[in-house]
Amino acid sequence: MSQPQPIRLNKFLAERLGLSRREADEIISAGKVKIDGQTAQLGARVDFSSKVWYNGNIIPFDTDYLYIAFNKPVGYVCSRRAQGSAPTIYDLLPAKYLQLKTVGRLDKDSSGLIILTNDGDFAYQMTHPKFHKEKIYEVELDRSLEPLHQQMISDYGIMLDDGPSKFTVVASAGGATGGTPAARRRIPRTVGESVATGPAERIYFTVILSEGRNRQIRRTFAALGYRVTALHRTQFGPYQLASLAPGKCEPVTKV
Repeated sequence: MSQPQPIRLNKFLAERLGLSRREADEIISAGKVKIDGQTAQLGARVDFSSKVWYNGNIIPFDTDYLYIAFNKPVGYVCSRRAQGSAPTIYDLLPAKYLQLKTVGRLDKDSSGLIILTNDGDFAYQMTHPKFHKEKIYEVELDRSLEPLHQQMISDYGIMLDDGPSKFTVVASAGGATGGTPAARRRIPRTVGESVATGPAERIYFTVILSEGRNRQIRRTFAALGYRVTALHRTQFGPYQLASLAPGKCEPVTKV
């Protein structure tokens, strides 16, 4: 059997440490990586015979990639460290998955589908805007969305501090003033809430976007005077939340 061909060091580190290639270049530039006892340089290549060191550990050339779907509950953060009183999703993950990194994030007040992996290339392809990975959310608002505002967001975009924000907004099944009881139960609003229930006047929409800027959906609606009272991601690229329970995870196949 032929041995694997040499590959660029940043690609090697990204794939095995769950980093982006930019992050891999940063730790190389900082002198934190060694190849066969010598400090590595940007642009270096490694092969099966290379001994690559990072943080005092040898990184094996061969590795097993893991891909996990996780249903994030409201109230948890996606960082490895708790933020104030907010716990981290890593408190809920089995020990065998604690080394995985999240592919993008959901903020503390949001819930739904998170993908975790140790495959940096996969994470890059899922999150970089040029790949246009579609994400779908169920979003609840504090009041009815004016048709003109819905059209502005979907057709023209809303200018935010970090540039225009444009995504598709669709009234969820049953209309924009509550929808069917089954649909209303999809969106958790509080910590530990797995099935959100409420009066029929709850206002929710389906949001479809291919970007992933920080709190983009919340900021876009806020720019028009609305408050997002619940936000729940149901799909990320080809991956769907389906019936996965809040706080639970399951392996998925790379698509």
